[in-house]
Amino acid sequence: MTPRQSEILALARASGRVLVDDLAQHFAVTPQTIRKDLNGLCERRLLQRVHGGAIAGSGVENLGYEARRQIAHDEKRRIGERAASLIADGSSLFINIGTTTEEVARALQGRSDLVVITNNINVANRLRPEPHIEVIVAGGVVRRADGGIVGEATTDFFNQFKVDYAIVGASAIDEDGDLLDYDYREVRVSQAIIANARHVILVADRSKLERTAPVRIGHISQVHTFVTDTLPSDRLAAVCREAGVRVEEVMPGEALGDADAPEA
Repeated sequence: MTPRQSEILALARASGRVLVDDLAQHFAVTPQTIRKDLNGLCERRLLQRVHGGAIAGSGVENLGYEARRQIAHDEKRRIGERAASLIADGSSLFINIGTTTEEVARALQGRSDLVVITNNINVANRLRPEPHIEVIVAGGVVRRADGGIVGEATTDFFNQFKVDYAIVGASAIDEDGDLLDYDYREVRVSQAIIANARHVILVADRSKLERTAPVRIGHISQVHTFVTDTLPSDRLAAVCREAGVRVEEVMPGEALGDADAPEA
């Protein structure tokens, strides 16, 4: 690697994501030069390319939780607010593990007469002080990396309930509609959450369409509403239409940035 590539890699690992325009300004070089640097790092499987830049991580291992919090932070916040607006007071709901689902919990603060059942310690801590929200935490093994609770006991726990809504996330979404994740234990829990909710709301920003993961949660046809920042994939949009999935875009039509195809 060149010294500049080494620094780009360090920046990506520290923040989770780097953007072409920001790097070009930082290093005082052209965006084309940065794209070549990123393409070289991606060819060595050190980064993954996304619209406008690159992210750390690979197709078999997720990013650290804090790094994931930084990726598309504004988009996740707006997705969380839109998803929370779909939840009526007096409802019961599941919220599973994820930085975007955590943003839904943040947007639910101040609401009334909700019962929230979660395997996400971060969600529980955020909603615990709320006087009009009852929080029920699943039992199971606590994952140190992100505060997620997983395992057979967690799956059995969720199978005891039937709730109004499920707020679910995914680590990756294929264009054919498959919802994917990294930890098969977490996937088992997510499947139980989807199976025991009357209305399933998927929350995921567009970067999830640019990633891959090895374990299948299910298919987007099992979802009733998909809340995202914008949906750039015509193929996935068609899958949603055919399955009757309602797509809520909180930032429709906004520029996606350069597709950043490899330079010739």
